[in-house]
This record gives sequence, C-alpha cells and structure tokens, in this order.
Amino acid sequence: MSSIILIRHGQSVWNLENRFTGWVDVDITEKGEEEAKKAGNLLLEEKLNIDYYFTSFQLRAKRTLSIIKEILNDNKEVQEFWELNERHYGALTGLNKDEMKAKLGEQKVHEFRRSWNLRPDKLDQNNSHHPRNLDIYKDIPEDLIPDTESLEDTYNRVIKIYDKHIRQLIKKNNVLISAHGNSIRALCKFLFKLDENQISKLEIPTGNPLYIRFDNNQNISECRYLDNERAKDLVVF
Repeated sequence: MSSIILIRHGQSVWNLENRFTGWVDVDITEKGEEEAKKAGNLLLEEKLNIDYYFTSFQLRAKRTLSIIKEILNDNKEVQEFWELNERHYGALTGLNKDEMKAKLGEQKVHEFRRSWNLRPDKLDQNNSHHPRNLDIYKDIPEDLIPDTESLEDTYNRVIKIYDKHIRQLIKKNNVLISAHGNSIRALCKFLFKLDENQISKLEIPTGNPLYIRFDNNQNISECRYLDNERAKDLVVF
C-alpha cells in the first residue's frame, strides 16, 4: 500500500484579511500555526511514515510543512517546486474579495475564482506584488513567470511536476504535499478524474490533511480528511 497526503497550508495573513493572495509570499497566522500543529498531530496518530515531502516556493506552505515535520520529528529533505504554487490571480492580487463582490458582483467574482479557463486581467509587471519583483522567484526564467492564470493554467503546471517527480514515488511510498487551495484542487481533479463542473465546487480546507491511499494496482482504495468534523461536508468525490 502507498498513499499521498495533500495539505493546504494553515490560515494565512491574507486568508484572514479575505484578500486574493496568489503568488504573494505571506506568512501564516497564529490560527494557521495551530492548524499546522493539529495536522501534524493527526498524522502522528495515524502512525504514517512519510517517505517524501514536497511543497511550493511559498512561505505559508513551507512554514506549515516545517511545523508538521517538527511534530513528526522528521528531518527528511523537502523538495520545493514553484509549480506547486497557488494560482496567480493577476490584477485581483491583493484586493479584498468582499469589496470586489460589491464592485463587480458576486457572480463575476465567483467566475474569476472558480471557472476553469477564465483568467483575471494581467497584473502590471511594475506592481510590487508581481512575481518578477519578489526575491523568491529570481531564479525562475522570466518567460515562465505568469502575469495571471486560470485554474486550467494552474492544473497544467501542477500535473507536469506530478508526472515528472511524484507519480512514480506513490507506487511504493507515502508522499506528503504541502501546497495551496488551487494547486491541491488541480491534483484532486487529476487523481479523482473530476470534470470542470465538479472541480468548481470542490472546497479545500486549510490545515486538514487529505489522506488518499492506493492499492497495489494504483487504484484509490481510501480517501478521507483526517479531521473529520471540519471536513464532513466538503468532500464531493
């Protein structure tokens, strides 16, 4: 048996402020730290031996994973890929979601957030929040850094990394990925063969490990959130 555990980072500062975050590198809140600690303890209770760890370039995912690994007393190397980053929200980056609903209408904001192939307007490359102006992305070729993304764009880069670095590992190992709402939604779309309508309805809670176990034929044999009470109404597959 093998498994993959998907964990969305604990609550971030901009989650709390209800802002579109995307590629901006914000930290987690005190609540986010507590969510990460709880995730670590839930994994400890499961007595899962994690063979490989993956995360994005973003602080909120890395900090969440660091807290989890500390609780597990595990010092294995973590592999970081920018392709596991959150979706880039373009010109919406940094804006308050409720204010945008009042300005554009709730339906339009929902389309920006959940539609499959709709991209928000591009973020000006001179904007301080643009990835080109953030140090953590300085080693990424500029032609690979987006100005905006759809969920489809996010899916394509996430699955590229999954195919190249993760798919073979989960045949015999337990793999944990600490990432983001949309990068995890992308992985769920792929793993559970969700269509574009199903993926638009999928909610990913912060700090709650999604445990997916595979049988010897690499078919999913079990799927559950480890914190049942927080997620009982969220699993749609």
